[in-house]
Amino acid sequence: MELTFLDPVYARPGPYACAYLDTSRDVRNPEAAIRLRRRHLREDLAQQGADNATVAVVSDVAGTDREVSGRHGQAIFASHGHVALVEELPDPPAHDAARFSALPDVMPLAVQHAPDIPYAAATMHRVARPETGAPEELEVDIQTGRWPSSTVAPGTRHHRSGPAARWPHGAAEVAGELAELVHRTHAEVIVLSGDAWALNVLVNRIPGPLRERVVTVAGDGHTAGEGRALLEQELSEVFRGRMSERDQARVETFRARRTQHADAVEGMPAVVAALQRAQAGALLLNTPVDPPVRLWVGSEPTQIALSAADLESFGVLGFQEVPPGAALIRALVRTGAELVVVPREELPLEDGVGVLLRYTEPGVPL
Repeated sequence: MELTFLDPVYARPGPYACAYLDTSRDVRNPEAAIRLRRRHLREDLAQQGADNATVAVVSDVAGTDREVSGRHGQAIFASHGHVALVEELPDPPAHDAARFSALPDVMPLAVQHAPDIPYAAATMHRVARPETGAPEELEVDIQTGRWPSSTVAPGTRHHRSGPAARWPHGAAEVAGELAELVHRTHAEVIVLSGDAWALNVLVNRIPGPLRERVVTVAGDGHTAGEGRALLEQELSEVFRGRMSERDQARVETFRARRTQHADAVEGMPAVVAALQRAQAGALLLNTPVDPPVRLWVGSEPTQIALSAADLESFGVLGFQEVPPGAALIRALVRTGAELVVVPREELPLEDGVGVLLRYTEPGVPL
């Protein structure tokens, strides 16, 4: 998974205010609940020494995702009175959290983006209007996204309708539109649902090379709430336990290289050493995330170590101890490395972390 979506956070200097908030709308009187959470958020940040301007902008943004219905959360990052990034979370945090620190705690947000599978979805259903005597119509909705973040940040929904009797002709146009969207978004899966006859006609019109990506599911997708993804529940079933093709390839490459003892390392000491030399092409991270140590960092992304003494030996000044997730993600983003989130049962890693190396240096042990 690429981490370029986090670039705006690091484009601003720290310290950073970070907030993870439950902004679900499936509770009684959600506005009152969010007001209370917002007040606690302000108090927590102020107690940690956040400046008034930064506390104010975080508070102003908290709970503004009113257009998203149902259960969800919100992640907010700000510094020096300016918001750097706001994102809706598919799952609310177990507990609201606010932190004011030198590095932004973006690990929970990054993990919620995984497996980051690009897809296209389409639904078809008939609409009969016997009271008007009008011919039966077929309505089609199409949407693309990246699972699971598109659950609460869906793309534009493309809608079209026409006489059901002309669907064999209309299906060719929809198939062409789907093919263009798949090409543009690099969608790995095409999820189709709705009227069985209309669905079969559409599948037969989809270009042959793309037909292997088609998955059909039950339901017509029109129960999705406001601000939610088309076919949300069906997509959840399709993608359960699945990784993106890119990440799966990284995992298989790691397995092969680890067996050969070449260009793949695991365990926090080896991972930190690779990040210090900007050698990491991708960090593999086990879930549930539970790094066993804290890390020390300086002002640069490669200034990362297991102890203060290590940074002192490198001549680094102004270092401090930080949560490992904050240090690891900054190093990945600022050196252009990827993140692969992999369940522990699929690929257990020492200390829960491993790295695919971009290169190795002669004479430097892996």
